[in-house]
Amino acid sequence: MPWNIDEVRAGLSSAFEENSETQLLNVIRENSFLLWELYDRKNGIRAPFREISFGGELRCDFAWLNDNSDGPEWVLVELERPHMRLFNADGFPGAELNHGLEQIRSWRRYFAQNPHEKRRIFGVVARFRYILVGGSGVDWATEQARQWRAGHRLEDDIEIRSSDIFIRALELLEERPAIFWSFEENPITLSQAELRPFWEGDAYMGNWRGMQI
Repeated sequence: MPWNIDEVRAGLSSAFEENSETQLLNVIRENSFLLWELYDRKNGIRAPFREISFGGELRCDFAWLNDNSDGPEWVLVELERPHMRLFNADGFPGAELNHGLEQIRSWRRYFAQNPHEKRRIFGVVARFRYILVGGSGVDWATEQARQWRAGHRLEDDIEIRSSDIFIRALELLEERPAIFWSFEENPITLSQAELRPFWEGDAYMGNWRGMQI
Protein backbone atom coordinates (compact mmCIF):
# COMPACT_ATOMS: atom_id res chain seq x y z
CA MET A 1 0.00 0.00 0.00
CA PRO A 2 1.49 3.38 -1.03
CA TRP A 3 -0.15 5.41 1.75
CA ASN A 4 0.76 5.81 5.41
CA ILE A 5 -2.57 5.28 7.15
CA ASP A 6 -1.44 6.68 10.48
CA GLU A 7 -0.19 9.87 8.84
CA VAL A 8 -3.41 10.25 6.86
CA ARG A 9 -5.52 9.77 9.99
CA ALA A 10 -3.46 12.33 11.89
CA GLY A 11 -3.63 14.78 9.01
CA LEU A 12 -7.39 14.47 8.65
CA SER A 13 -7.91 14.79 12.40
CA SER A 14 -5.86 17.96 12.51
CA ALA A 15 -7.63 19.45 9.48
CA PHE A 16 -11.05 18.78 11.01
CA GLU A 17 -10.07 19.98 14.48
CA GLU A 18 -8.54 23.16 13.10
CA ASN A 19 -11.34 23.54 10.54
CA SER A 20 -8.59 24.10 7.98
CA GLU A 21 -9.18 23.93 4.25
CA THR A 22 -5.44 24.27 3.65
CA GLN A 23 -4.54 21.29 5.83
CA LEU A 24 -7.25 19.20 4.21
CA LEU A 25 -5.97 20.08 0.74
CA ASN A 26 -2.45 19.08 1.74
CA VAL A 27 -3.59 15.65 2.94
CA ILE A 28 -5.65 14.95 -0.18
CA ARG A 29 -2.85 16.01 -2.52
CA GLU A 30 -0.70 13.08 -1.36
CA ASN A 31 -3.51 10.55 -0.85
CA SER A 32 -5.73 10.15 -3.89
CA PHE A 33 -7.87 7.46 -2.26
CA LEU A 34 -9.56 10.14 -0.16
CA LEU A 35 -11.45 11.15 -3.32
CA TRP A 36 -13.03 7.67 -3.49
CA GLU A 37 -16.67 8.71 -3.08
CA LEU A 38 -16.42 11.39 -5.76
CA TYR A 39 -15.41 8.91 -8.47
CA ASP A 40 -18.37 7.37 -10.26
CA ARG A 41 -16.33 4.39 -11.39
CA LYS A 42 -13.89 3.04 -8.83
CA ASN A 43 -11.95 0.72 -11.14
CA GLY A 44 -9.64 1.93 -13.89
CA ILE A 45 -9.68 5.51 -12.62
CA ARG A 46 -7.91 8.35 -14.33
CA ALA A 47 -5.39 10.17 -12.16
CA PRO A 48 -6.65 13.26 -10.32
CA PHE A 49 -4.95 16.62 -10.87
CA ARG A 50 -4.62 19.37 -8.29
CA GLU A 51 -4.87 23.16 -8.40
CA ILE A 52 -5.85 23.78 -12.02
CA SER A 53 -5.63 27.51 -12.68
CA PHE A 54 -7.37 29.41 -15.47
CA GLY A 55 -8.60 32.87 -16.29
CA GLY A 56 -6.03 34.58 -14.09
CA GLU A 57 -7.85 34.43 -10.74
CA LEU A 58 -9.77 31.16 -11.05
CA ARG A 59 -8.66 27.76 -9.78
CA CYS A 60 -10.29 24.42 -9.07
CA ASP A 61 -8.81 22.31 -6.30
CA PHE A 62 -9.01 18.92 -8.03
CA ALA A 63 -9.96 17.65 -11.48
CA TRP A 64 -10.02 14.34 -13.33
CA LEU A 65 -11.34 12.72 -16.49
CA ASN A 66 -14.29 10.37 -16.78
CA ASP A 67 -13.90 8.48 -20.06
CA ASN A 68 -17.61 8.14 -20.84
CA SER A 69 -18.82 6.51 -24.03
CA ASP A 70 -20.56 9.73 -25.12
CA GLY A 71 -17.52 11.94 -24.67
CA PRO A 72 -14.99 13.16 -22.12
CA GLU A 73 -16.46 14.41 -18.86
CA TRP A 74 -14.15 16.44 -16.66
CA VAL A 75 -14.90 16.54 -12.94
CA LEU A 76 -14.00 19.83 -11.22
CA VAL A 77 -13.95 19.98 -7.42
CA GLU A 78 -14.07 22.97 -5.07
CA LEU A 79 -13.05 22.27 -1.48
CA GLU A 80 -14.24 24.35 1.47
CA ARG A 81 -13.64 24.09 5.22
CA PRO A 82 -14.81 20.85 6.87
CA HIS A 83 -16.89 22.72 9.44
CA MET A 84 -17.89 25.74 7.42
CA ARG A 85 -21.04 27.51 8.54
CA LEU A 86 -23.79 26.53 6.12
CA PHE A 87 -26.60 28.94 6.95
CA ASN A 88 -27.12 32.27 8.65
CA ALA A 89 -29.63 32.86 11.41
CA ASP A 90 -32.13 34.07 8.79
CA GLY A 91 -32.00 30.69 7.06
CA PHE A 92 -30.15 31.87 3.98
CA PRO A 93 -26.85 30.26 2.88
CA GLY A 94 -23.85 31.63 4.76
CA ALA A 95 -20.88 33.45 3.26
CA GLU A 96 -18.69 30.35 2.96
CA LEU A 97 -21.34 28.25 1.24
CA ASN A 98 -22.16 31.09 -1.11
CA HIS A 99 -18.47 31.61 -1.81
CA GLY A 100 -17.96 27.98 -2.78
CA LEU A 101 -21.01 27.97 -5.04
CA GLU A 102 -20.02 31.23 -6.69
CA GLN A 103 -16.51 29.94 -7.29
CA ILE A 104 -17.93 27.07 -9.31
CA ARG A 105 -20.39 29.29 -11.14
CA SER A 106 -17.48 31.52 -12.12
CA TRP A 107 -15.75 28.48 -13.68
CA ARG A 108 -18.90 27.66 -15.62
CA ARG A 109 -19.22 31.22 -16.91
CA TYR A 110 -15.55 31.41 -17.83
CA PHE A 111 -15.54 28.26 -19.93
CA ALA A 112 -18.83 29.18 -21.59
CA GLN A 113 -17.31 32.51 -22.61
CA ASN A 114 -13.86 31.08 -23.46
CA PRO A 115 -14.28 27.71 -25.20
CA HIS A 116 -10.76 27.94 -26.58
CA GLU A 117 -9.41 27.92 -23.01
CA LYS A 118 -11.49 24.87 -22.22
CA ARG A 119 -9.82 23.04 -25.11
CA ARG A 120 -6.36 24.40 -24.27
CA ILE A 121 -6.49 23.17 -20.68
CA PHE A 122 -8.49 19.95 -20.97
CA GLY A 123 -8.15 18.97 -24.61
CA VAL A 124 -11.66 17.77 -25.31
CA VAL A 125 -14.67 18.38 -23.06
CA ALA A 126 -18.11 16.97 -23.70
CA ARG A 127 -19.30 18.28 -20.33
CA PHE A 128 -18.14 19.35 -16.90
CA ARG A 129 -19.32 17.83 -13.64
CA TYR A 130 -19.07 20.28 -10.74
CA ILE A 131 -18.72 19.23 -7.11
CA LEU A 132 -18.54 21.34 -3.94
CA VAL A 133 -17.20 19.59 -0.81
CA GLY A 134 -17.48 21.24 2.57
CA GLY A 135 -19.30 21.26 5.88
CA SER A 136 -19.99 18.34 8.18
CA GLY A 137 -22.41 15.51 7.58
CA VAL A 138 -24.20 16.41 10.81
CA ASP A 139 -24.86 19.94 9.63
CA TRP A 140 -26.00 18.80 6.19
CA ALA A 141 -28.42 16.35 7.83
CA THR A 142 -30.56 19.05 9.46
CA GLU A 143 -34.07 19.61 8.13
CA GLN A 144 -33.12 23.10 6.98
CA ALA A 145 -30.13 21.82 5.03
CA ARG A 146 -32.08 18.95 3.45
CA GLN A 147 -34.82 21.27 2.25
CA TRP A 148 -32.34 23.76 0.86
CA ARG A 149 -30.41 21.05 -0.99
CA ALA A 150 -33.61 19.66 -2.49
CA GLY A 151 -34.38 23.08 -3.97
CA HIS A 152 -30.77 23.60 -5.00
CA ARG A 153 -30.75 20.40 -7.07
CA LEU A 154 -33.63 21.73 -9.14
CA GLU A 155 -31.90 25.05 -9.81
CA ASP A 156 -28.21 24.30 -10.27
CA ASP A 157 -25.95 21.57 -11.61
CA ILE A 158 -23.49 21.73 -8.71
CA GLU A 159 -23.27 18.60 -6.58
CA ILE A 160 -22.73 19.16 -2.87
CA ARG A 161 -21.00 16.68 -0.59
CA SER A 162 -19.97 16.88 3.05
CA SER A 163 -16.35 16.66 4.17
CA ASP A 164 -17.24 13.37 5.86
CA ILE A 165 -16.51 11.65 2.55
CA PHE A 166 -12.79 11.77 3.40
CA ILE A 167 -13.29 10.11 6.80
CA ARG A 168 -15.41 7.39 5.21
CA ALA A 169 -12.78 6.78 2.53
CA LEU A 170 -10.14 6.22 5.19
CA GLU A 171 -12.39 3.86 7.14
CA LEU A 172 -13.18 1.91 3.97
CA LEU A 173 -9.51 1.63 3.04
CA GLU A 174 -8.78 0.13 6.45
CA GLU A 175 -11.65 -2.35 6.12
CA ARG A 176 -11.33 -3.31 2.44
CA PRO A 177 -7.93 -2.24 1.06
CA ALA A 178 -8.13 -4.53 -1.97
CA ILE A 179 -10.90 -2.52 -3.61
CA PHE A 180 -8.59 0.50 -3.85
CA TRP A 181 -6.27 -1.17 -6.37
CA SER A 182 -6.94 1.43 -9.06
CA PHE A 183 -6.14 4.27 -6.66
CA GLU A 184 -2.91 2.48 -5.76
CA GLU A 185 -1.94 2.84 -9.42
CA ASN A 186 -2.57 6.59 -9.08
CA PRO A 187 -1.61 7.17 -5.43
CA ILE A 188 -1.14 10.95 -5.46
CA THR A 189 -2.65 13.90 -7.28
CA LEU A 190 -0.70 15.30 -10.21
CA SER A 191 0.29 18.89 -10.92
CA GLN A 192 -1.21 21.09 -13.62
CA ALA A 193 2.05 20.79 -15.55
CA GLU A 194 1.26 17.11 -16.04
CA LEU A 195 -2.29 17.68 -17.31
CA ARG A 196 -1.61 18.48 -20.96
CA PRO A 197 0.90 15.63 -21.44
CA PHE A 198 -1.73 13.34 -19.91
CA TRP A 199 -4.52 14.09 -22.35
CA GLU A 200 -2.18 14.47 -25.33
CA GLY A 201 -0.91 10.93 -24.77
CA ASP A 202 -4.21 9.36 -23.79
CA ALA A 203 -5.70 6.98 -26.37
CA TYR A 204 -9.28 7.64 -25.33
CA MET A 205 -8.80 11.41 -25.65
CA GLY A 206 -7.10 10.88 -29.00
CA ASN A 207 -10.25 9.25 -30.34
CA TRP A 208 -12.22 12.40 -29.55
CA ARG A 209 -9.67 14.98 -30.62
CA GLY A 210 -10.79 16.99 -33.60
CA MET A 211 -14.48 16.25 -33.06
CA GLN A 212 -16.81 19.16 -32.51
CA ILE A 213 -18.43 18.46 -29.14
